[in-house]
Amino acid sequence: MSSSPSKRADMFLDSADDPREDGPSLGGERETLVEFLRCQRLTLELKCAGLDAAELARRSVEPSTMSLLGLVRHMAEVERRWFRVRMAGQDAPPLFSTAADPDGDFNGALPDPHLVAEAWDVWRAETAYADRFVARAPDLGVTGTAPWKGAISLRELLVHMIEEYARHNGHADLLRERIDGRVGQ
Repeated sequence: MSSSPSKRADMFLDSADDPREDGPSLGGERETLVEFLRCQRLTLELKCAGLDAAELARRSVEPSTMSLLGLVRHMAEVERRWFRVRMAGQDAPPLFSTAADPDGDFNGALPDPHLVAEAWDVWRAETAYADRFVARAPDLGVTGTAPWKGAISLRELLVHMIEEYARHNGHADLLRERIDGRVGQ
């Protein structure tokens, strides 16, 4: 008996309608890194599109607290911590996590439409800040500080952010497929 699914859902988008497919193919270093990050962010949005609060807050499998809403909240925290705190040196406290609940980004991802709206608003504000920071940086050699390794360049941070989104978008693929069977790009 085969353990593979008997039916696969349609892909998320027709390739002609995919907003991630119109970026530069021969851009410079900054343009290329920014475009790859833009596409990874859009992928997270696409994986969450069309779901209600209960679906977005649906956990993967016990004992994990991971959900699509948790991923949005987590990535808002990641964007904030890296761009505001470590690169710009701002005193920007965590959005969802606390010393008492360091996994608050996931633990607090509850099926409440107000929490969903807040998560998207915060995530969009943090990605917009990051985009402005990158656009205003004189070059990709600008440095910030990572507590465990010292100086980190904006170049290295952009690569890290692409990796962070790509890893979590893999989780989002599985979470979305579990919710409604949708698979794809």
